[in-house]
Amino acid sequence: MGADRSKHMLYGYKVLDFTQFVAGPTVTKLMAEMGAEIIKVELAPTGDLCRTFPYVKDQRSAYFVQQNRGKLSLCVDVKNAAGRAILCALVPKVDVLVQNYAPGVIARMGFDYATVRKLNPRIIMCSVSTFGQSGPLAPNPGYDFIGQAYAGVTYLSGEEGGDYYPPALAVGDVSTGVHAYAAVATALLHRERTGEGQHLDISLLDSYFHYHDMAVELVSASRGAMKVQRMGNQIGALSPAGIFRSKTGSLWIFAFQQNHWASLCEVMDRRELIDDPRCAEHSSRVANRAFVNAEISRWLMTLPGNETAMEIMREAHIPHAPVLSVEEAMAHPHLRQRRTVRTVHDRILGDFEVPGFPLRFSAFPDELELDAPFLGEHNRKVLTEYLGYSEEQITALERDRVLFSAPY
Repeated sequence: MGADRSKHMLYGYKVLDFTQFVAGPTVTKLMAEMGAEIIKVELAPTGDLCRTFPYVKDQRSAYFVQQNRGKLSLCVDVKNAAGRAILCALVPKVDVLVQNYAPGVIARMGFDYATVRKLNPRIIMCSVSTFGQSGPLAPNPGYDFIGQAYAGVTYLSGEEGGDYYPPALAVGDVSTGVHAYAAVATALLHRERTGEGQHLDISLLDSYFHYHDMAVELVSASRGAMKVQRMGNQIGALSPAGIFRSKTGSLWIFAFQQNHWASLCEVMDRRELIDDPRCAEHSSRVANRAFVNAEISRWLMTLPGNETAMEIMREAHIPHAPVLSVEEAMAHPHLRQRRTVRTVHDRILGDFEVPGFPLRFSAFPDELELDAPFLGEHNRKVLTEYLGYSEEQITALERDRVLFSAPY
């Protein structure tokens, strides 16, 4: 794979990866970045559906490459007895099995936890799904935004009485994958201490509901008297805290703490507002949000634009941020210096940029250079190195259409 995996902390750990789309592949993507060997099981004949997601060049998907760098591709017909035999033989060879099919699907394939545990008592099996492996909603299919809606998260987006505007990116999928990776790492630590494997049930809905920092306790502890309100581009329980327009763009401004509010009043040259009863305390600023916001907006419109406002607030240590486009974020010197945005190379797509590895380890400061696999590219490698299959056996499996491969 073009990477020396002995130079990272998960070297030696092996993972059987039955995942596709985002949440499941995020688990194994993180592990690949830390040196684990990932055998990605792709269902014959087409493999991971994400191989068709844009951007696509010469049948090669940049989306697929981003999610699956550093993985080995084994494309096998699991409906064929010989294909299932290959996977059954691999289970005892790995430490972790990750799957994100809807509940019941992996069991129909013959790889539910009870079965794989008999094959490998030490295995950590991680099942990632929208609703979890139990509960009334468990059998239902779902995606990120479906879990978000059930978690009460979509409800909090947009203006009160208006449409909902959930974020147009896979917040739930990716962070569910991160939750799942945390569970896998903890389960591996437990296994090191006890020798015991276990089954992990990680749901997108559980992860999304876990994001509620204020809404749940507010409703419950107040016995329903209080709740978080939808405020569009404002944070309902805080003031000032929201998005404000300048002459050249938009800014998040967070000056709800007393010291930050006082500093903002100073830089706006409105020192009298510090003691004004309409905004002297945080509760009064929330109650008089329209007045507070009008004063901030008026000040911003006296300035040339975002850069001037940001420089003034930076000097005053007032929390703020410009609302950047994706292109602007990709070009920002901070993101580039920290490799938050990273250039990778693909054999078909060439060089392009992807989100970088988000975890930082002082003992492992260097990134691994990883390739994304072609469909079934590692059929031979996996079957020979893991299972000792002969060239004749592999050729026969290809002829019988148990194994598939394609150059994309």
